[in-house]
Amino acid sequence: MGYDYVLVNRVRAYLAEIPEIEVEEKEMFAVLNFLVNGKTCICVNEDRLMLRFDPALQEFLSTRNGYETMLMKGKEYKGYCYFNSQGYKNKDDFDYLMFICLDFNKGARKSTPKNRSGK
Repeated sequence: MGYDYVLVNRVRAYLAEIPEIEVEEKEMFAVLNFLVNGKTCICVNEDRLMLRFDPALQEFLSTRNGYETMLMKGKEYKGYCYFNSQGYKNKDDFDYLMFICLDFNKGARKSTPKNRSGK
């Protein structure tokens, strides 16, 4: 996996300060995924944060420094984006990005496992 360990540790430290959540780390899809209460919340991909947030914030977030659209099969993936280091380098920006992910996570549904047996 190729991700920035300074950024990974920054996310870990932030999440560790929140006592009412359960955090699990999983390497998936070339990113380190931080699952909060069993749901994808924040990921680290190289030196970028990948965020899961309320899709209603998409337009607002796209105006912030460091924002990068997340594309899937050539289409914008609503409720997800990347932020490069320009968008999270200062503490207030980093804290805000963590907050919007954690806030959305409270009401987000867990993914249901797909039946891979073909039955």
